[in-house]
Amino acid sequence: MNKKFGVIVTGLSFATLCAAAAADPLPKSGSINLHSATRTAFEILPIADKLGQAHGDGRGVTFNDKGSGLLHLGPLDCTFASFITKDTGKNKGYCAFGDADGDRLFTEFTGTFSLTDGHSQGMNDVVGGTGKYAGITGGGPWKCQAAGTNGETQCTHRIDYKMP
Repeated sequence: MNKKFGVIVTGLSFATLCAAAAADPLPKSGSINLHSATRTAFEILPIADKLGQAHGDGRGVTFNDKGSGLLHLGPLDCTFASFITKDTGKNKGYCAFGDADGDRLFTEFTGTFSLTDGHSQGMNDVVGGTGKYAGITGGGPWKCQAAGTNGETQCTHRIDYKMP
C-alpha cells in the first residue's frame, strides 16, 4: 500500500472514531471533577466602616481531572457580586463552563471567601446547558485559592449531574 493511501485511510478512521465519540450521549448521571485556572478581576466599593460590596468576573480554562472528557480544555466565564464584612464575605454569581467543542454548562453559585488568605468555597447549582448538556440538572462544591498577586486563581469543582 502506498503512503498516501495509508494516510488517507488512517485519517478517515481517526475522523470516524472522533465523530462516534462526539456523538456519544452524556451518561444519564455522574460526576465531573475539574480544576480550573482563571484571571479574576474585581472592584471593591466601600459602603461603611469595614463593610463593602464588590463585583467582578473570572475568565479561564477548565481541566477534567481525568485529563480528557467532559469540560476538558474548555472556557470558563464567571461573574459575581459580593458583600464584605471586614476581611471575609459572601458571594453569588454565575458561571458558564464549556467544552472544546462549544457545548456549555451553566451554574449559579454561592459561597464565602477570606480576603486575608485568598480562600473561597461554596456550591454550584446547575441551571442549564447547551448541546450535550441540554436538560442537565445537579450541582456540587467548589473551592478556590488565590495563586498570585494579579488575580490569578486556581479552583477545584465537582459537578454531580443527572440528565433527563
